[in-house]
Amino acid sequence: MIQQNDTVTLSFTGTLDNGEVFTVVSPDEPLTVRIGNLELPPSVEQTLIGMNIGETRKIRIPPDEGFGPRQKELVQVITNREMIDKLKPRPGMVLSLKTEKDGRELMVPATVLRATDTEVEVDYNHPLAGHHLTYTVTVINIE
Repeated sequence: MIQQNDTVTLSFTGTLDNGEVFTVVSPDEPLTVRIGNLELPPSVEQTLIGMNIGETRKIRIPPDEGFGPRQKELVQVITNREMIDKLKPRPGMVLSLKTEKDGRELMVPATVLRATDTEVEVDYNHPLAGHHLTYTVTVINIE
């Protein structure tokens, strides 16, 4: 039975409320984590405690424990004509765009929401931000 500080090997499938699968970790390539090291959201760890090898449970986590809430300020409009002409962005494309944080230049993904010849609306939120996530988890091993 899983206890605090155990190392556990898991397989799981992550789905959204609409049934869309966003991740699969198969038993052939499982995930191994240590309970209590904050490698998993707290509610996932709490649900795992007490489970046995071979047991499967569904765990639903809120946005705050997943990829956070959607932030409206992370949706921005870009009017860089040179970039628009070069990349020819279309809705759904994920662009790698430069941004500055703490004085350092970073490349971050942004999803194109809308594009015209003169401007592109992009979303810097993680695609799973704002979603409740459901994981169907199976315990493969406990150490």
